[in-house]
Amino acid sequence: MAKNKKASNDIIGLDVQLSKSEAFIEKHLKLILSLLAVIIIVVSGIFLLRHFNANKTAEANERIAASQIAFGMEQYEQALNGDGVQEKGFLKIIDEYSGTSTANLAKAYAGLCYVNLDKLDEAIKMLESFDPQDDQMISPSAIAALGNCYVKKGDNEKGAETLVKAAQKANNDAVSPIFLLQAGEVYEELGKADKALELYKEIKDKYFNSPLRTEIDKYIERVSK
Repeated sequence: MAKNKKASNDIIGLDVQLSKSEAFIEKHLKLILSLLAVIIIVVSGIFLLRHFNANKTAEANERIAASQIAFGMEQYEQALNGDGVQEKGFLKIIDEYSGTSTANLAKAYAGLCYVNLDKLDEAIKMLESFDPQDDQMISPSAIAALGNCYVKKGDNEKGAETLVKAAQKANNDAVSPIFLLQAGEVYEELGKADKALELYKEIKDKYFNSPLRTEIDKYIERVSK
């Protein structure tokens, strides 16, 4: 009898809870539907945005090829501004395909174009806007170019620090020792032989396959006096 009473009470309690839930849903139905609509819109928007960005990136990749060829041929003005016919140039790619990885890559190229044209202020602005990625060549080269621009503008401390960042970003025998050597020489000019020595020793101890390792001893000897 007690069990039946308890079961009956449980059922009554469940009914009460269901009634409360139904009342809550009825009372807040518009709000719930609005929230569901927002969720659907957001999810759909994310899907469409990804699809749009994928198409936009694919188109940008096609457009940037001609500018990359011009860059490789050292035609830096054309690489930047296009040929006035079909080739857009890095600057238009940055503007028209903003938000894509290709536009970001174009910033690195544009910065290097400005460096080669000796337009340091434009180069610094462009290279500072570039977002380094996880590659071991383009991003480190862009960072190193920025470091060299700082040095040319007279900000040697910032330049050396940026060159070290470029070496760390690359982390390979091909370019890291070059950037570290540059940074070390800048530190020597600043009278900071201890920092230069630290970088020269890093080249010797870490980058065994670098051609610079065979001649780094003379740099170490120079700053150790």
